[in-house]
Amino acid sequence: MKEYIEGLKAGIPIGLGYLSVSFTFGIMAVSMGLTWWQAVLISLLTVTSAGQFSGIRTMMYPGHYMEMIISQLTINIRYSFMSISLGQKTSEKFNGIFRYIFGFFMTDEIFAVASSRKKVGVSFFAGLSLIPWIGWVLGTTLGAVSGNILPKSVMSALGLAIYGMFVAIVIPEVKKSRPVLITVSAAIALSCLFYYVPVLKMVPSGFTISICAIGAAALCAFLFPMPQDTSDSESPETPTKTPEEGHE
Repeated sequence: MKEYIEGLKAGIPIGLGYLSVSFTFGIMAVSMGLTWWQAVLISLLTVTSAGQFSGIRTMMYPGHYMEMIISQLTINIRYSFMSISLGQKTSEKFNGIFRYIFGFFMTDEIFAVASSRKKVGVSFFAGLSLIPWIGWVLGTTLGAVSGNILPKSVMSALGLAIYGMFVAIVIPEVKKSRPVLITVSAAIALSCLFYYVPVLKMVPSGFTISICAIGAAALCAFLFPMPQDTSDSESPETPTKTPEEGHE
C-alpha cells in the first residue's frame, strides 16, 4: 500500500498536465466531426497524445488503413523500447499478466518517473498510472463537451494549444543540443516541402509524418553517430602458459 500511495503522488503532476493536453484533443476531435463519446472512447482505450492527434486526421478519410498503420507505428513504436528498458528495473512479481496490463499505460512521462527508481514494483506502477489515465480521459471529456458549447473562434484558438505544448517540449532541448537542433530543422524542412511542393502535397498526411520523422532521424544518426563502447574489446588479455612453459 505504501508503494501504491507513492505512485499516486508521483502521478498527480502528470495527470494535471494530461488534463490540459487532452482537453485540446477533445475540442479538436469534436471540431473534426466526431461525437463527444467517440472522442472519450478513443482516450479511454489509447493513451497516446501524438498518436491520437494524428489518428483522428486519418480517420476523417475512411479507407486509408495502411496510412494509419504506418503513421501510428512510426509515432508509437517508442513505447516498445521504453517498455523493454523499464523491464530491466521491474521487480520479480512484475511479470506475466501485469506486464500486459500495465504496458497499456506506458507513456513518455510515466516512463521517465518510473525509470528514475532503482526498482519498479507492481503497486508503485499501478498508482503511477492511475491519475494520468484519469486525467487524460477526464480532460478529453471536458474538451469534447465544451466543443459543443464554445464558439468556433474559441475552439480554433484552443486547438493551437497542442502545438504550443510540442514547441515547449522541443525548444529547451534545441537550446542545449546541436544534434537536436539539426534534427528538428530537418523535420521542419521536410514538412514544408510536403506542404508547399505541388507534387508532394498529394502524399497523405499519415505517410508525410512517417517520412519526415524517419528522414530527420536518419540524418541525425548519420551526422551524429553514437560512440561505441569498446571497453570490453580493448581490455588486455591475460597471457596463458602453454603446457611446455608450465613444466619449465
